[in-house]
Amino acid sequence: MLIPNTEADAAYVIRNAAADGKPLSICGGNTRGLARLATPAEAISSRGLTGIVDYDPAEMVMTVRSGTPVSEVEAALAANRQMMSFEPMDHRGIMGIHGAPSREPTIGGVFAANISGPRRLVSGAARDSLLGLRFVNGKGEIIRAGGRVMKNVTGLDLVKLLAGSQGTLGFLTEVTFRVLPVPPMTVTVIISGLDDEMAAKAMAAAIALPVEISAAAHLPQSVRSRFIGGHLPEGEATVLRLEGLVPSVTARAQKLAAVMEAFGAVTKLGMEKSLALWREIRDVAPYADGSEKPLWRVSVAPSAGYHLVSALRLEAGIDAFYDWQGGLVWMRMEADPEAELLRRYIRALGGGHATLMRAQEAARAEIPTFDPLPDAVAALSARVKAKLDPAGIFSPGKMGAF
Repeated sequence: MLIPNTEADAAYVIRNAAADGKPLSICGGNTRGLARLATPAEAISSRGLTGIVDYDPAEMVMTVRSGTPVSEVEAALAANRQMMSFEPMDHRGIMGIHGAPSREPTIGGVFAANISGPRRLVSGAARDSLLGLRFVNGKGEIIRAGGRVMKNVTGLDLVKLLAGSQGTLGFLTEVTFRVLPVPPMTVTVIISGLDDEMAAKAMAAAIALPVEISAAAHLPQSVRSRFIGGHLPEGEATVLRLEGLVPSVTARAQKLAAVMEAFGAVTKLGMEKSLALWREIRDVAPYADGSEKPLWRVSVAPSAGYHLVSALRLEAGIDAFYDWQGGLVWMRMEADPEAELLRRYIRALGGGHATLMRAQEAARAEIPTFDPLPDAVAALSARVKAKLDPAGIFSPGKMGAF
């Protein structure tokens, strides 16, 4: 693995690789390991590029080198009662990565993969907080895009293009992003005993209320006991998070609970257990059990999630739970990945995306990690890549949207 220690070193390595036609696979802490490349490639990691470049808590903007561990960023923010609003998950549990200091999530990796957690409902994905970046393109040129304030742009928005590009367009060296204050109070309202369909209706009704819900998830009985030490109430748990100032959260929680009583029994979790619960939902705790059973991350319309799970249960052994008001389905298969079946049902329900997060090596070698792109989108993506990586040295053969 190549680990440049400066941006100039990274540019030199990439420039030589382009001249030689040598493929490179970009990674940060390599905690996801999703790429299955058609052409063998040498890895180039950003983890030698570390450190906070600029951070003024009063401005609520941070600039960080891309290889900086997420834990270091979070510690600096926590010292000032601030946070990354998009709540990035830690993939190490579901990927079975334990005790390796070099395998730690990096802030560049978060933006390269556009990672976002339960708060995506109100804060958007990682790219929505990204203000600017520096990267090395496939010709070894150092490029700066964006800045320290959000503004409208014309032409190619390189900041948004690089976010979520999965290492196919450039090697990130520095990112600048907005942060937010940590909410003083967090409460979770729980509705117990709802099946998947009724949970979807309850979450939709809750989101429509003027109570500013910051996260909504449904935990079926099969996974409910695997959260916060099994301390959730008996039965399926539909969980709704409220955050903000103490008087506001208290009033909103009372209003939300009163409406949700029409759906089922309502209880509440205080701040400590709420923080633990949503951290476990974010990191997909039920499936971070060392298993190699196929695990899918499926994004569909919130109204389609339970239909997808119900249809698949008739034909395959699966376990699942829902985040993002039902629009994000974490789905574990008991045997085969059933990729064709899953993707066929997604198309039938109006479309979406399915990413194969985990499977045994033989299955991952055969199944595209990401959904193949529609022809028109694939053609546009190819033109963008030809501009930024004309020699095609970054992650050659990798499937999926960027």
